[in-house]
Amino acid sequence: MPEQLDLNLLRVFDALLRDGSVTAAAERLHLSIPATSRALGRLRRAMGDPILVRAGRGLAPTPFALRTAPRVRSLLEEAASLVNTDFSLTALDRTFTIRINDGVAATLATAAAEATAAAAPGVTLRFVAEGSESAEALRDGSIDLDIGVGPYPAPDIRSTVLYRERLVAAVRADSPLGRHRRPTLAQLCHHPHVSASRRGLARGPLDDVLSAAGLHRHVAAVVPTAAVAVLVIASSPYVGLLPQRLAEQYAGALGLRWFPVPADLPELEVRLSWHARLDADPAQQWLRTTLRNALP
Repeated sequence: MPEQLDLNLLRVFDALLRDGSVTAAAERLHLSIPATSRALGRLRRAMGDPILVRAGRGLAPTPFALRTAPRVRSLLEEAASLVNTDFSLTALDRTFTIRINDGVAATLATAAAEATAAAAPGVTLRFVAEGSESAEALRDGSIDLDIGVGPYPAPDIRSTVLYRERLVAAVRADSPLGRHRRPTLAQLCHHPHVSASRRGLARGPLDDVLSAAGLHRHVAAVVPTAAVAVLVIASSPYVGLLPQRLAEQYAGALGLRWFPVPADLPELEVRLSWHARLDADPAQQWLRTTLRNALP
């Protein structure tokens, strides 16, 4: 008869994947090393996979274990929410994985980490970059929250507006364009541009406005993220469009000047999204409130 999985075995699996060591997992779970080793054997039989394999002097998780770990962690958290009537921030020992746009991370991550550490020192915020905007990572527990532009059109995904953002133009402070308090569209077009696009696009909403006005800009470089665009602007004669919060926070330190774009560009709506199963989870509720309150 195949080995049966239970919550205790899943807790061992989670600890093994967190620590990558039988000894460290045993310490985390307050078990003996032989008991943890036996539990690993039971997990291997139940899952039909080695889970951890020898790699040099240590152990490394198998591809199956890496794929399964977020789902196991999600199940454990959901089970804990059923019996945790006494929620304590100071006792909370949990890692939250947050998928986030890099431009948003640059203005939110530090404040969020500081606010979290002050209230719940056992919590770790793990920020990961956008790769795919699929909702599957929220469903299977690979990520706990998503912070980015645009909602998910799915009934099981909850979403709320975190804040709204405008794009502004930025240049190096010693650029000739920087001497103008409010440059015109024509003046913007006299200088080369850097475009930030994860999909490698050189054209954006500004180009539609310029075309309607009979103007054209030269995009000299396309970079994958707003954070890279900030560094390119700071070290070149290029003009770039940046989220206003990002420009405000880093312009002084990087020697930049920013100004409104004289065009009706669409406003960006940055949203916070999570899976419906975590609606009532007290730790998740606290984290969502903390993120909203941490906005600079």
